[in-house]
Amino acid sequence: MSETNTTDSIPREVMEYDVVIVGAGPAGLACAIRLKQLKPALNVCVLEKASAVGAHSLSGAVLEPGPLLQLLPEWASEYPGMKVPAGADDFRVLTQKGSFRPVPGFLVKLLPTAMTYGTPFNNHGNFIVSLGQLTAWLAQKAEGLGIEVFAGFAAAAALFDEAGRVTGVRIGDMGLASDGTPGPNFTAGVEIHAPVTVLAEGCRGSVSKQLIAKFALDAGHCPQTFALGFKELWQLPAGRVQPGRIEHALGWPADSHTYAGSFLYHLDNDRVYVGYIVGLDYQDPRLQPFEAFQQYKNHPSVKALLEGGEIVSAGARTVAAGGWQSTPTLEMPGAMLIGDAGGTLNFAKIKGVHQAIRSGTLAGEQLAETGNCDGFDARWRASPGGQELKRVRNFKPAFKRSLWLGLINSGWELLTAGKSPWTLKNTADWSRLAKLDDYDSPDRHWVTRTLPPRDRVSFVFFAGNAHEESQPAHLKVADTSICADRCAREYGNPCERFCPAGVYEMVDDGHGGRRLQINAANCVHCKACDIKDPYQIITWTTPEGGSGPNYQSL
Repeated sequence: MSETNTTDSIPREVMEYDVVIVGAGPAGLACAIRLKQLKPALNVCVLEKASAVGAHSLSGAVLEPGPLLQLLPEWASEYPGMKVPAGADDFRVLTQKGSFRPVPGFLVKLLPTAMTYGTPFNNHGNFIVSLGQLTAWLAQKAEGLGIEVFAGFAAAAALFDEAGRVTGVRIGDMGLASDGTPGPNFTAGVEIHAPVTVLAEGCRGSVSKQLIAKFALDAGHCPQTFALGFKELWQLPAGRVQPGRIEHALGWPADSHTYAGSFLYHLDNDRVYVGYIVGLDYQDPRLQPFEAFQQYKNHPSVKALLEGGEIVSAGARTVAAGGWQSTPTLEMPGAMLIGDAGGTLNFAKIKGVHQAIRSGTLAGEQLAETGNCDGFDARWRASPGGQELKRVRNFKPAFKRSLWLGLINSGWELLTAGKSPWTLKNTADWSRLAKLDDYDSPDRHWVTRTLPPRDRVSFVFFAGNAHEESQPAHLKVADTSICADRCAREYGNPCERFCPAGVYEMVDDGHGGRRLQINAANCVHCKACDIKDPYQIITWTTPEGGSGPNYQSL
């Protein structure tokens, strides 16, 4: 180790590695493991902003085990975490009081596997897992290979050489006071230098966002589009759960012009995962995604399952839903994007873990064979993971028109196995939000709800949030006067509605007006604000390492 001075003259330690990987999710850990399997002598480190590996990991998560078994065959026999074999599948469209199957069950069974490949219909051979438990196990495997995994260290910015090539990352400073000045316990973040930097931050990673903009990696591609996902783990009275049962639904409580879907995954030990996903390309400025999730839980069929149970843990996270046409260029001088940082999730299946592992494994093979990132983008697009995205590229964009046109298009794509001669376009989510005067919000026939949590603050409690209150707010708003005036008039301050954690709040300014108050300690790191803000003046940055939610068994 040595010391160097950055442009702000703060002395910083420097650590040197052959490869630095930002993010200890399934993609980052798969990359590290595969690289060390092939090149044991390389010096590799993995940085994780959460206090422990898995604490920020949130997914459905129904796992297609193939890519993981190829990477670590011992998973089948050694894995100690929850691993519930998938059983019955059920897919429905919900109405306010009932439901119906858009595709009859007998027809789904008759369809060949190739036709159900890009849908959530066929989960035969899959497993319901906890992503937090899975990543913790992957981290143990990585450390066993000699990989250094550093939890509680948040990468705050990329580093560059004189030619503009990425040369590593800088860890965020610790012990800053609320005004951004060094406090009594200040520690300058170290610099991690490496010839190759792998960005595996997950959806809307802060360093990934910086590099996509710097290198124009989104040029020639559709804007990325996202969805906000909610998930709760419930403990239920004995006898209600059917372990392995997998239920998906569309429809109520969303209107036909808002994409939203739900899932119920039946676990072992009388537990169930309850989830809801809202496409952030919605138009209605009055929509409250958190409330939609709570309404879904009060649907007669869902309420009958949950009533009398209790929430164990909860969380929220955005996912990259744009797929093939919104995948940015995945390579740049000195760095590459993998996993959900590059948009590898298959939104038609509502599955991303197997794709992340595929992406990370391929990146590890790329670096072992070539020692650099050149050609990784083309390699991914031609790989089974890239081709899986290409087959389902038209699924999500069709729902912009309406639920029914989306379902009709899904049927067509199912029958043609994704071989339509066209590719539908995605648009930026923030640009889709309508102004108050231009949109008549529909009556969604929402009901009086009785199931917990009562509000978003209660929801945050179940996320196990922990932020040092004295640190600077990690949510940066470029011009708060827009919030108090223009946004209030045009959109009615939608940040108060799309944030699932009550971070943004318009309060009395003491002078007859209103001002924006940022409750940064509530943040569950979902990144919805960075995505949906119609003026694009909100920037999500990393708080102190170790801050944020602590997802237990999610």
